[in-house]
Amino acid sequence: PREEVAYVTCTYRGTGIDQPDFLATIDLNPRSACYCQVIHRLPMPNLKDELHSAGWSAGCACSDTFSTRRHKLILPCLISSRIYVVDVGSQCRAPKLCKMIEPVDVFWNCNKGYLNVPRSLPNGDVLIANMGDPAGNARGGFIVLDGDTFELKGNWENECETPPSGNDFWFQPRHNVLVSTAGLVPKRAGRGFNPNDLKKGVFGRRLNIWNLSCRTLTQCFDLGEDSLPLSVRFLHNPDAAEGYVSCALSGVVYRFCKCEANNWAVEEVIRIPAKEVTGWIMPKMPAFTVDLVISMDDRYLYLCNWLHGDIRQYELSRTCKPRLVGQV
Repeated sequence: PREEVAYVTCTYRGTGIDQPDFLATIDLNPRSACYCQVIHRLPMPNLKDELHSAGWSAGCACSDTFSTRRHKLILPCLISSRIYVVDVGSQCRAPKLCKMIEPVDVFWNCNKGYLNVPRSLPNGDVLIANMGDPAGNARGGFIVLDGDTFELKGNWENECETPPSGNDFWFQPRHNVLVSTAGLVPKRAGRGFNPNDLKKGVFGRRLNIWNLSCRTLTQCFDLGEDSLPLSVRFLHNPDAAEGYVSCALSGVVYRFCKCEANNWAVEEVIRIPAKEVTGWIMPKMPAFTVDLVISMDDRYLYLCNWLHGDIRQYELSRTCKPRLVGQV
């Protein structure tokens, strides 16, 4: 069925407005008098959280049936490291906060901070990627929430397998694999982009391949200094053993795929050149691709180039050679 509402995280960080972040509900019913308008705001009970990514408490990978309801929304906070759980099932047009996990619990139980992307695991638990430790030093990895109670269960990965930085992840259960990207050093990059941070290890460069069931790193790919791989996606086909990762600063999109020997390989398939500009902080402006989305039928790939200000559509009939077919 067609979606009736959309939920958008909204933050005041960097605006000078001393108000809590909020979750906005947007009316998507074209027959409604409030179509495309904000119909509800759910303010958070704290200041300076920086709501960022949001994820469902249950997804298509969590159940073999189609009856799984997405009734809870998980909102990790990038700056405060707080976690909010929002009930969107009782009243989808007026969500309510139903649980909050304080930063001190995350710090003491997991030694993690700067929480980013949440996704539901095949067993129903919720996995949240983090970017650093409580002090803002680079430290990747994941924390786990119980999928029923939303209690903090601890770290997901084995202690010795913690990557130097983290950001996004995606998994493919039928191939027993999880793929994660690098991020930024929070206490350095949190001040905003600074060219002086280039070539100093502030911006991540790794694509990590994990054994999903054993929770261990099996391969790491170096995508180049200051490449900053952020968004990663598998194809939606549950049998597919391939996907894409976008690098914000290098402007490169890589395809990763499973080889006959059951290891993984990467190849460059898209490159968006930096633009020569004047009046900016550098003579060349990278695309800064902040998000990558694949259509549900796996026919198209979409790139959001934040600094260049455009969205690109690529056709995927040949997954090894995406073809640019649209640009806004």
